[in-house]
Amino acid sequence: MPPTLSVAIITLNEEANLARTLASVQFADEIIVIDSGSTDGTLEIAKSFDAKVYSEPWKGFAAQKNSAIEKCTGIWVLSLDADEELTPELQTEVRALLRGNPSADAYLLRRRNLFLNRWIRYGGYYPDPKLRLFRRHAANFAPPARFTDRPVHETIALNGNLETLHADLVHHAYPTIESYIEHMDRYSTLGAQIVVSKGQTSRSWLGFYYNILVIPTFTFIWNYIFRFGFLDGREGFLLHIYHSTYTSWKYSKAWQTTRKR
Repeated sequence: MPPTLSVAIITLNEEANLARTLASVQFADEIIVIDSGSTDGTLEIAKSFDAKVYSEPWKGFAAQKNSAIEKCTGIWVLSLDADEELTPELQTEVRALLRGNPSADAYLLRRRNLFLNRWIRYGGYYPDPKLRLFRRHAANFAPPARFTDRPVHETIALNGNLETLHADLVHHAYPTIESYIEHMDRYSTLGAQIVVSKGQTSRSWLGFYYNILVIPTFTFIWNYIFRFGFLDGREGFLLHIYHSTYTSWKYSKAWQTTRKR
């Protein structure tokens, strides 16, 4: 009889986060960790929680997560980032769900994003549903569920019916401004690759300013004012300002790529 629940996590120098994440999934039958060259205490922490640890070179977010899924043997897979944590309520809900006869093939988890350790409730950041819990095989003889092959913001491609759980998954996303800027610099580079591949860059001066100035400005106004992001205080203001800057960076880097060509 295969185990009921496998947890799949990818890591790189996650010493500050991993113990919290693994402590929240100790009820799982199996924990798979794919590490891509950590030089801190990540591997020791993973092993201390009896995780099955594999070291593999970095292949991209989707490919790395798919490698973790392929090593899972459970009927169900819970795919987590190393900076995410199941609340006690979500732990109870998942355990109760899997003890019964789940009616869906996959479940969205309501994600609670933290910025500078503040829960961001408005501006489109909550509940931020993410497909993280799914049957490894959605139907008899179906291939395992997989993440779509894209540079960033990868999602699960899965055939089957979908439902949403009630309790929260906590995302300890950006404890410092420095960590946010570092991530957005990296993600905007990956996002620019998607923009270029879709042909969404413009050679005209009007398209250039529209992408790099108008879209980021509209993004800020829409999320901060019309989606009530201002209710999240100073942290909310900083997050929305920086997110609009990320959008500008993404299109700037896409333009830079096509300009070089």
